[in-house]
Amino acid sequence: MKTTRICRFQVDVAKAVLFFLFLLPAYSGLAQQSAIVLNWLPVDEGVSFCEIDAPEKSVVNDSKLTLVRIDPSHCKFGFYTATQYENTPRSASSWADKFDLSVVVNAGMYKSRNNNQNKGFLKVFNHLNNSTVSSSYNAMLAANPLDSSALSFRIFDMTCDDFSTFDKEYHSFCQVMRMMDCNGQGMAFRKRPDQSCSMVLVSTDDNGIIYIVFTRSPYTHLTMIRFLQQLPLGLRQTAYLEGGPQASLYLCGRDTVVSKFGSYVSNGYANDDNDHFWEIPNIIGVKRK
Repeated sequence: MKTTRICRFQVDVAKAVLFFLFLLPAYSGLAQQSAIVLNWLPVDEGVSFCEIDAPEKSVVNDSKLTLVRIDPSHCKFGFYTATQYENTPRSASSWADKFDLSVVVNAGMYKSRNNNQNKGFLKVFNHLNNSTVSSSYNAMLAANPLDSSALSFRIFDMTCDDFSTFDKEYHSFCQVMRMMDCNGQGMAFRKRPDQSCSMVLVSTDDNGIIYIVFTRSPYTHLTMIRFLQQLPLGLRQTAYLEGGPQASLYLCGRDTVVSKFGSYVSNGYANDDNDHFWEIPNIIGVKRK
């Protein structure tokens, strides 16, 4: 009887060890996610940034992610478009200089046959850059609230909040491509799942804090979504702003200037040669309130 009990005990221990080994990869993955540390550097009131290694190496450039964190309660957001100002596209740094902006980033992709028109709806107060609400894009950026106590910038998932429920809350809107929905779930990107590129994104968390994410190194959209979900930020609505050499991020603070421009697009501009900001027609600009 005693020998039987010992054998059963040994079998139970063996099963427990096997179960632990089975779960080990999952626990290792969780540990890796929790190990991501974001050391934020203050740049201006309500604005900070950090740079981290991407969870996976790219075959091109430094595999870094640049993150900018912006508190809308301390900052004023706005959309600026060439159709408002001399019909002239400008580099991100030129937009910043002209309008005294501390942060500049693309306001979505623009039409190749009409370089100054956004691909989605774009309205700045009474000025219409594109009056058509696209059925293809499900993220709407909103700025210039009617209520001065409201957040100065929001990202709406149009499948969670119909445009008609918030179109009277803000003066300015920019419709862009959704990457993650209001629950933080990623889009499928079935059309071109293998396309990789430099890219810049905008995202938000449950507290309304805004995050801009830039990578010079090319990744697929699905890979970038996975990176975002691993960050200890609880990101929700996320929108793709631009990719390739047009992707631009300019940050200018009290003692810090950050200039980031993309290059690589796997299906059209497959090189890492770009060494300057391209002129872009539509931007999101941020300044102190």
